[in-house]
Amino acid sequence: MYRRHMPPPELKALPGINWMQCDLLDIMALEEAMQGISEVYHCAAIVSFHPDEKEAMMHFNIEGTANVVNEALNQNVRKLLFVSSVAALGRSEVVQTEISEEEQWEESRYNSRYGLSKHLAELEVWRGAGEGLSTVIVNPGIILGEPTSLQAASNGWDQGSARLMKVVDKEFPFYTGGVNAWVDVKDVVHAMVSLMDSDIQDERFILSAGNYAYREVFTEMAKALDKKPPHIKAGKLLSALVWRWSMFRSRLFGETATITRETARTAQREVRYNNAKLFRFLPEFQYTELKDTIERMATAFRADRLKKI
Repeated sequence: MYRRHMPPPELKALPGINWMQCDLLDIMALEEAMQGISEVYHCAAIVSFHPDEKEAMMHFNIEGTANVVNEALNQNVRKLLFVSSVAALGRSEVVQTEISEEEQWEESRYNSRYGLSKHLAELEVWRGAGEGLSTVIVNPGIILGEPTSLQAASNGWDQGSARLMKVVDKEFPFYTGGVNAWVDVKDVVHAMVSLMDSDIQDERFILSAGNYAYREVFTEMAKALDKKPPHIKAGKLLSALVWRWSMFRSRLFGETATITRETARTAQREVRYNNAKLFRFLPEFQYTELKDTIERMATAFRADRLKKI
């Protein structure tokens, strides 16, 4: 399903795919779209850390999920797989050794509005499970991957984590001391399909190839692009100045803010996630090495840049 913009020709040409326009907040349209559907991958969400989008994000991410859950129950769907985020697990005021799927949400200044919206959306999925719907939730770390060729041609490198490659290419000099979970987009899809095809239900799984420092990831990207890696550590004070400057530029020039108050705060935290549970349920599953993911992204980035010359 797509909400407003028709998918590009390369996606429309995929075999065995029928596309339908649908807004998840339109209950009648959703009912029509889900007629005869047996499996649902609910991936749609507003992903933003910009303060101007927090109300829309809270509204759509929660209500849209509630509508999908309700219709899945009405249509007797076999299984609903919900794409959440590690942000939905919450970040405690106290630095934790490692966060697992058993983590209970608690209010904290380190939680983002996006994380809260996904946590509340998860509650709608658990409600569906309580009413008899077979569900699985995946909580990916920061998802890395290159845009499709047509997405790249239409500023795909300005969206999501793909934007990090563009920032590194400009030799952004700052790095923070934070740590987070990272995962290849192809591994996320592989895990989702494997979980859907299994008998596993009413479980959630952290998807992470490993916990890496932001500096480590950016340095690996710089190496792949033959660029100078970040070399100035940004503490809390410098990070505060950088995010304010980034927000000022975004408002002045209409650009997407590279750094916001929420992302600057998160990037200072060392948050580690335990990825062991997925291997217990899918023992044959393997993650792509971070270096290989970044090299693939860099190859695509260089190729797209040459096309524009």
